[in-house]
Amino acid sequence: MDNVSFEQLQQRVKQLEKQNRLLQKQLTRSEANRVALENSYEIQSKLVNRVIQGLEKSRTEAENRSHALQEAFNNLQAMQTKLVESEKMSALGVLVAGIAHEINNPINFIHGNINHACIYVQNLIDLLNLYQEVYPEPNHRITSLIETIDLDFVIEDLFKLLNSMQMGSDRICRIVAGLRTFSRLDEAEYKEADLHNGLDSTLMLLQHRLSACGNRPAITVVRDYGQVPRIPCFSGQLNQVFMNILANAIDAIEELYAKRTPQENQHHPGCITICTSIINHWVKISISDDGLGMTEQVKNKIFNPFFTTKPIGKGTGLGMSISYQIVVEKHGGKLDCFSTLEKGTEFVIQIPASH
Repeated sequence: MDNVSFEQLQQRVKQLEKQNRLLQKQLTRSEANRVALENSYEIQSKLVNRVIQGLEKSRTEAENRSHALQEAFNNLQAMQTKLVESEKMSALGVLVAGIAHEINNPINFIHGNINHACIYVQNLIDLLNLYQEVYPEPNHRITSLIETIDLDFVIEDLFKLLNSMQMGSDRICRIVAGLRTFSRLDEAEYKEADLHNGLDSTLMLLQHRLSACGNRPAITVVRDYGQVPRIPCFSGQLNQVFMNILANAIDAIEELYAKRTPQENQHHPGCITICTSIINHWVKISISDDGLGMTEQVKNKIFNPFFTTKPIGKGTGLGMSISYQIVVEKHGGKLDCFSTLEKGTEFVIQIPASH
């Protein structure tokens, strides 16, 4: 009985040893699997980190390329705007040069000879009066011709004609002078200029748009000029700024006219106010109108190249962008826009009084 128990105990020990060996093998395999799993996780983590780093690098490169592309696009727009400005000013210079050549010389002959013509006509009339005094009773043929041509009316009307010719030639001379002042063909360089002369010449060129037409009343212009000194500037380019702003002011008033009845327009005609002053060594030019005004969204885009609210064919969207470049970049100044829908718009130009 004891022997059987001992044998059974030995078998039991063997079984336990066998089970222990199996457990050891399983433990070894589990440990190997654990190590392999840890190594696999570490490899996967490294791969994931590499992928993340690669994606981050790609994102950074994409952002850099996007910024570079945007900067290149902005530069391209600026170059295109400057090219259009250059071509525009060049075309204007050619236009004015043609006017100066084709109109200025002939009108000088007319303008210079009208005074002599008035003197000669007066001399002839004096001579005719003397004949009438010496020969108070001319023959029938002379009397008949005097009655036919109505000599008294001819003498009276002749001086009216000469006066109207004098006024017309004076106006043509002023227009030519205004064009030369506007474009400053003889003052293309940076030099001192009178801004009031530039404003006045620009207004004269826009006179046909300011005058009444049909049921549309004239647009009033209020000049509130202060004691502003001559300032160093590119005067021809500043005149281009004045032209763009004043033309836009007229457009805004005409848009408001189109929304109202003729009676309302007659009772409330449009008005453009120009104020100049000098504040802390800065020359300030304010040009305001009581036209249609702008929304906040439009106002925020007003200086963007190629932005326009006008119909196709009526606006290029470059006028205010070019004006901003001229004032800010060329003259180191400031150009601001203030507008309220249905009430009007004000552009404020500030230029350093000296450099």
